[in-house]
Amino acid sequence: MAADPGSGTYLYAVAAEGPGHAGRDEVPSREQAAPAGAGALPRGIADGEVRTIGGAGLVAYVSTVPLDQFGEEPLRRSMEDLDWLEETARAHHRVVEAVALRAPVVPVRLVTVYSEDAQVRTLLAERRDDFARALGRVAGRQEWGVKVYASPGERPGPEGEARGAEAGGRETRKETERPGTAYLKRRQQHMRSREEAWRQAGARAERVHGALSSIAVASRRHRAQDPQLSGREESMVLNGAYLVERDRGEEFARAVEELRGDGGDIQLTGPWAPYSFITLDDDGVQDDDGARREEV
Repeated sequence: MAADPGSGTYLYAVAAEGPGHAGRDEVPSREQAAPAGAGALPRGIADGEVRTIGGAGLVAYVSTVPLDQFGEEPLRRSMEDLDWLEETARAHHRVVEAVALRAPVVPVRLVTVYSEDAQVRTLLAERRDDFARALGRVAGRQEWGVKVYASPGERPGPEGEARGAEAGGRETRKETERPGTAYLKRRQQHMRSREEAWRQAGARAERVHGALSSIAVASRRHRAQDPQLSGREESMVLNGAYLVERDRGEEFARAVEELRGDGGDIQLTGPWAPYSFITLDDDGVQDDDGARREEV
């Protein structure tokens, strides 16, 4: 496919092809990890039909896309269109998640396009060992996401400022002869309260991360999202990803529920394909120990 000079091969993910072994250093079989009920694959990018390319004991999930939209120059323009980017990302992730229901999977970076199928077969052959190690690492495992937000009182807002001003007003009345001293005391008290609140929020985030990491086989802390991105007024104090054995998923979810009693708001998402622990990008196959292979 994609022999048409006007079309390219869009790559979503790589999984194991056919029966195999499940050892951590071998390509696990697709049958081993596919749960009952894994259905047909959804339509892909640009409503294209998702198909497979096999080779080297692996299978790549791809679809054909028009190069007038997914060639290098059109993509450069499209990546600046947030609506287009969101729609494309959703279609990409739908396919990856559907594949992950069938088999251990190496997700591929968004909008990875090759000029023809032969290039994908070459990729599978040249990166076979890397893919084998990566797939073995995530076989029978899923990624869960946990976000922890500070309680409203842990970051004084307008209401907290108002309370501080009121308290400062009483103090000022007591020390009318020294308004500068009263202001400095009020400011110092506010700063101490703020620092203590953030210390408590940070300590709670550490407890949550430590407890969940003890259940997971691997964990990563991503950069906390800005309120404009998270859509929350509260500040995010933990943005964690956890690679968990499939049969411990319920245990992990229960642990999150128990930790909610410690204060703050805890948000659980997943399970997902292991985006945070293994992926294919321009630098090669990256696994959860952060090691990167040769450039693709």
